[in-house]
Amino acid sequence: MLKNIGKFIFMIELGLKYIQIFKKTFFHPFITLKPAYEQLSHERQEYSKKVLDFLNIKVNVIGNIPKEDKVLYSINHRSLLDIIVMEEVFSRTGKNGAWIAKQELFDSKIYGKFFEYSGCISVDLDNKRGLLTFFKTIKKTFSKVDNMNLFMFPEGERFSGDGVTTFQSGAAKIAKANKLKIVPVIIEGKNEKVFENAPYKEEYVVTVHIGEIISYENLEEEYRAFYNKSIKV
Repeated sequence: MLKNIGKFIFMIELGLKYIQIFKKTFFHPFITLKPAYEQLSHERQEYSKKVLDFLNIKVNVIGNIPKEDKVLYSINHRSLLDIIVMEEVFSRTGKNGAWIAKQELFDSKIYGKFFEYSGCISVDLDNKRGLLTFFKTIKKTFSKVDNMNLFMFPEGERFSGDGVTTFQSGAAKIAKANKLKIVPVIIEGKNEKVFENAPYKEEYVVTVHIGEIISYENLEEEYRAFYNKSIKV
C-alpha cells in the first residue's frame, strides 16, 4: 500500500514538473511545428525514462524501429505503462511523433494538460465536426513536419483479455488518408499487474516486439498474424 502511494506521488509530482516543461515549448512564440514536435518528443521520452527508472523496469526490444518516418505505429494497449514503455523505445533512435488520444483524456482534470501540452493529438469519435478537424490537423502536421510519426492504439482502449481485441477503423483510415506506412508493435504481457506491483526491488523486464511494415488494407489480419508469431500462440 505504501509503495503504491509513493509511486503515485512520484508520478504526479514528476508529471506536474513536466507539464511546465511542455508548456515552454507548446506556447513558445517563435518555435515552428517541426522543432516543437521534436522537442516535445524528447521531453516525453525523458519523462518516461525517469518513471521507468523509478519503477525499476527495463525494456527489452525484439526487432528494429525503422529509420524512415511518416509511419503509424500500431500498438496493443494493456496498461498505463504502454505509452511510457514505448517512449523509452522511441528514445533509442530519437524518433519524433505524436500520440493520438481520445478527447476525454484531454478533458481530465488530473492529466488532461499533460496530454495537451506534450503534443498529443485529440480525437472526438462521437463528433463528426471533431473528426473532420482531427483529419485536417493530421494532414497539416504531416505537410509541415517531414520527420513526423504517429503512435496509436488501434483497439481504442485498454484490453485485459488474451490476445488482441477487435480494431477500430481509425488507424487504417488515418494511414490511408496520409499515405502512411504501418509498423505493428506488441507489448508483451498483461502489464496492468506489472504496473500495480511496481516499483521492483529487482529489475523487471518488459518485452516489446517490433514488426515489419504492413498494409492498412489488411491491418488487423496482419497484426494478428504478427502477434501470434511473436507471442507463439
